[in-house]
Amino acid sequence: MTVSIISVTENGGILSQKICDIYSEIHYITRYAFHRNCDENAVPFSDINSLTGDIFNKSEAVIFICACGIAVRSIAPFIKSKITDPAVIVIDDAGRFVIPILSGHLGGANELAKNISEKIGAAAVITTATDIGGKFSPDSFAKANNLIISDLSAAKEIASAVLKGEKIGLVSDYECKNTPLEFSNDKQCRTGICISADTSRKPFEITLNLIPRNIIVGIGCKRNTLCFKIEKHISDSLSAAGIDIRRLCGVATIDIKAEEEGLLEFCKKHDLKLFTYSSEELMKADGKFTKSDFVLSHTGTDNVCERSVVRHGGKPVMPKTSGDGVTAAAGEMPFEADFERKVL
Repeated sequence: MTVSIISVTENGGILSQKICDIYSEIHYITRYAFHRNCDENAVPFSDINSLTGDIFNKSEAVIFICACGIAVRSIAPFIKSKITDPAVIVIDDAGRFVIPILSGHLGGANELAKNISEKIGAAAVITTATDIGGKFSPDSFAKANNLIISDLSAAKEIASAVLKGEKIGLVSDYECKNTPLEFSNDKQCRTGICISADTSRKPFEITLNLIPRNIIVGIGCKRNTLCFKIEKHISDSLSAAGIDIRRLCGVATIDIKAEEEGLLEFCKKHDLKLFTYSSEELMKADGKFTKSDFVLSHTGTDNVCERSVVRHGGKPVMPKTSGDGVTAAAGEMPFEADFERKVL
């Protein structure tokens, strides 16, 4: 997670460093401090509104150590959607309260606030209805399990039904663990969740379709292939195979492509991790592959895209496609939904 911490006072700067020290191994953190109270490990700023505008869409979480009013006014011009907005948390500079104020569920602000409060000995101030009652939240569940929410209005209906005490139906193509008491296998439930890649399935009057992001795409490309060419070929190939591009969870390729700019840009644009393997590792992958003597002579492996998918652990669901200097294949990674999984 990419985290930005903004502090205003000297005490706030000390607290931001403490939080950075706690989470530096699991999050990429940048500290920003008001120029009069800046230390050598922070980036100075003089205008908090301008700073917020610069980092808002580049951060997965923004932590303000200041008054709530300052944070609210700073983020107000940049708020767009609960789907895209980062998690925003406010902490007072005495470190007594940790308050998630934006993207509590989908952005993971609530869970992050709870975790920070435990680490620094503060009180987490959570205001969302499902969390207050200790109830199931479809947004938080989807975020924690890397599931795509197909319809936010349906998610709101589910949350409302939970708060009313209604039983929620559950249909899943994948194994589910730690299913809460709110759920039932009865398909007669008014509302329910369907965990499947098939969004046309509507087993309930109000169905929230949750789509797993568990497709790994293997990519091979000529040197200096531009991002838009990679993206077009991947998009076209996945579409032809009936695979939603939003389901991608990562990209696998040969290690000599680890610094390929177009590939890195594609990964960044779609928030995907890049996994690379040596030619020797790829050649050890088991399966039937579309072999190329030309590719073998240049890379040391007879197939990059399909072998990368299998080497990463994917079950092939799209064979090799080629076009405009790009090759692609896709596989489905093992998936399991855990209702107790949390976001950090």
